[in-house]
Amino acid sequence: MSPHRAIAAVFAVHGAVAGSLATRIPWIQDHLGLGAATLGLALLCPSIGAFVAMPMASRLSYRLGGATTTRILLALWCVVLALPALAPAPAALFAVFLLYGTAAGMCDVVMNAHGVVLERHLRRPIISGLHGMWCLGSLAGGGLGVLAAHTETDARVHLGTMALLLLVVGVIAGRGLYRERSDGAEPAPRRFALPPKAVLAIGVVGFCGTFVEGASANWTAVYLTEVAAAGPGMAAAGYTIFMLCMAGARLAGDRLVHRFGPVAVVRVGGALAAVGGVMVVVARTPLLCVAGFALIGLGVAAIVPLVFAAAGHAGPTPGEGVAGVATITYLSGLTAPAVTGWVAGGISYPAAFALITAVAVLMVLLSAVMRPRVRPTPAAELTPTGV
Repeated sequence: MSPHRAIAAVFAVHGAVAGSLATRIPWIQDHLGLGAATLGLALLCPSIGAFVAMPMASRLSYRLGGATTTRILLALWCVVLALPALAPAPAALFAVFLLYGTAAGMCDVVMNAHGVVLERHLRRPIISGLHGMWCLGSLAGGGLGVLAAHTETDARVHLGTMALLLLVVGVIAGRGLYRERSDGAEPAPRRFALPPKAVLAIGVVGFCGTFVEGASANWTAVYLTEVAAAGPGMAAAGYTIFMLCMAGARLAGDRLVHRFGPVAVVRVGGALAAVGGVMVVVARTPLLCVAGFALIGLGVAAIVPLVFAAAGHAGPTPGEGVAGVATITYLSGLTAPAVTGWVAGGISYPAAFALITAVAVLMVLLSAVMRPRVRPTPAAELTPTGV
């Protein structure tokens, strides 16, 4: 397996773990008898675990090597997938979700940093395509989860089986990853890597992109139901179309970046998302709303991958740059659904998406900070870790 295919498979496995668990949350809620408030608190735990742990990922990667760290954290996350369905009580579920988020967030950092290293080596953009593979993995994992839920398969059996299967695939993919051997010129990252100054402006673009993406993904079905009077099937289809548009745009994103550059891609993507947001705000029919969400998905798809790539190139080290900007984007992921809900409840759903549209416009205004600022790369040799 080539290094590019190996890291693409790692992203797909990462996405499949997330997609698999997302479909079985209702089973876990019913199994433990959780109320809405308790479930909401439980679902906050993965983001908290990731937010706290991600700043330490670059240091761990420096000590063990990017490839080794990626393999370990991906394996840990695959194993943890089996645990939420086994939790005997809410307190245990909280602890499992904290561990789940810790492994997910740290793996997210190191695999993106590894992608940046490989991108430098190949001298062509690959990060957007890797995130496209994450979307495809998430859709595949979610699809199997929907099938398992439809056939009333016990989530303990389903998630345990998926954990084992994805662990095997992850181990095989990990053998093809590359190990960077530096001459020692690369500085050791800090033990707790808060965002460096060099990536703060990039992080703001990432915050906006994640805000638009997270708010839209979480509220698409609800908006279609409450505002456009869509039925359950159309509401579910709206979310699926949104995700498919994101996956397709990310898979095509590397070619667009290679041809037009990251500034133009972010600028046009932000404008496209803003147009989609306006359509959602003014629409009162399901089809027009779905079209608006599709444009939002197409427009915002490449933003986060480009932010990770830009931060990896601009930071003191790839791992530290990615860790810093990932902390900012995860903070956005924490706040976006809640802020959207507060505005929707306090004013209206269209007002909430007017705010999301304004955030998309802000991405357009800030797009110039994505101009490439590649640091001189120290002498390094990339060698495969597999046999």
